[in-house]
Amino acid sequence: MIGLHNLKPPRGAKKKPKRVGRGIGSGVGKRSGRGQKGQGARSGGKKGPGFEGGQMPLTRRVPKKGFTNPTRIEYKIVNLSDLNRFEKGSVIDPQALKEARLVKGRNVLVKILGSGSVDRGLVVRAHKFSKTAAEKIVAAGGSVEVIK
Repeated sequence: MIGLHNLKPPRGAKKKPKRVGRGIGSGVGKRSGRGQKGQGARSGGKKGPGFEGGQMPLTRRVPKKGFTNPTRIEYKIVNLSDLNRFEKGSVIDPQALKEARLVKGRNVLVKILGSGSVDRGLVVRAHKFSKTAAEKIVAAGGSVEVIK
């Protein structure tokens, strides 16, 4: 009968730690696998990745370039030509675009661009519109609503 009191890991799952410095016959005696003298043989002597022996590391030698704006607002872009898959009179909002797999992600901001044309009246709700996109949607008999 298996119970919590007699469960144990399978054979070979638990490995004993390497015991260094326990005599010549252990295979890791005398110098404990650290080789002879030098920085690596000392306690606290191992330096981290990127350390080049005191030489100026590559990451500091290479010039830094550019700037990342921490307050940048990123919009997912949808072209007018992509909106032709929706039926006439349908309401297109970020949720509908997500269901149609035109945008991915959660809490996305959507911008509609004027590339292509729309041939039916649609109610489009998005966070931003390009000037030409808004004009083309209205000209086709639809309406444009900006989401705040």
